Amino acid sequence: MGEDLLRLSPKAARKLISDALIGAGTSQRNASYFTEAILDTELSGLEGHGFYWLQYYCEHLLSGKVDGKVRAKVKKLSAVAFQVDARNGFAHPAIEKGFVKLVPAARKHGIAGMAVHNSYNAATLGFHTGYLARQGLVAFGFTNAMPAIAPVGGRTPVIGTNPLSFAVPGRKGKIALLIDQSSSAVAWTAVKRAAEEGREIPPGWALDREGRPTFDPLQGLEGSMAPSGGYKGFGQGLIVEVMCAALAGALRGPEMGSFTENDGKPIGCGQFFIALDPEMFSGGTFAKQVKALSKSITAQAGARLPNARRMANRKRLAREGLPIDDALLQRLQSFA
Repeated sequence: MGEDLLRLSPKAARKLISDALIGAGTSQRNASYFTEAILDTELSGLEGHGFYWLQYYCEHLLSGKVDGKVRAKVKKLSAVAFQVDARNGFAHPAIEKGFVKLVPAARKHGIAGMAVHNSYNAATLGFHTGYLARQGLVAFGFTNAMPAIAPVGGRTPVIGTNPLSFAVPGRKGKIALLIDQSSSAVAWTAVKRAAEEGREIPPGWALDREGRPTFDPLQGLEGSMAPSGGYKGFGQGLIVEVMCAALAGALRGPEMGSFTENDGKPIGCGQFFIALDPEMFSGGTFAKQVKALSKSITAQAGARLPNARRMANRKRLAREGLPIDDALLQRLQSFA
């Protein structure tokens, strides 16, 4: 651990996150679920997606780019369909408020969907689908972002890194497995942080403006992210864009405000969630089949289930403490 790297207990980290959000202008009510999401991200070992992004959330609060006190509006479209207007506030409290309607509807009818628009960076998408899985529901989640991936054969980014997530419930409120993956080979944040730290990036991460692979993160940020698995990654991103921009009624990537810059323009992205009751559809075979499927993977030496690494990190980092750069810590404390 470097001289400038400190470690925080989960309790201290939770206070840091909450104090920064509330100090910068988030209401107590809107900060709760959001705080737990950021903490969960750090505990999962997803460095660069928790503390790092918190500074941008706070800057956007102070500049008025996002409203930390506004309450989302949830509209019931049918017994199983809900529309959430985040009203240019944070995605997290909007998603949390929508889940209050989504969860009981899915349990009662077997399936329910929820669209979110006028939204903001949903951060770690798997936190939201994981929440639904802990409620005993199979969950799909989608969220779009500012343009970062060019179409295969093209050079101009038209869709974001557009992650999708899929979570499967286990027994007693646990998660059996969770998939959370972006449409790009790596997260955009990884390239941005490499640029900030003056590091080269590995081949396969990004392309320059001419569509050529590059080791230079600055050229990658000016060009496009490399899609995961070539055309398959772009295809996944396209699915997410349709779910979030067209179906949820949010903005397309090129129409959004910046996720990082204080450009005075709300982000306006979208999210979409689908929740299913596994017992209603499976006729009682769901838990048995998921257990057998999981065992077929974990029984193999060296193999692991999706989310296993995050779960192991939670135990380790809860014990060791969460790493944070001293300069970033002071910056976050300044918002409190």
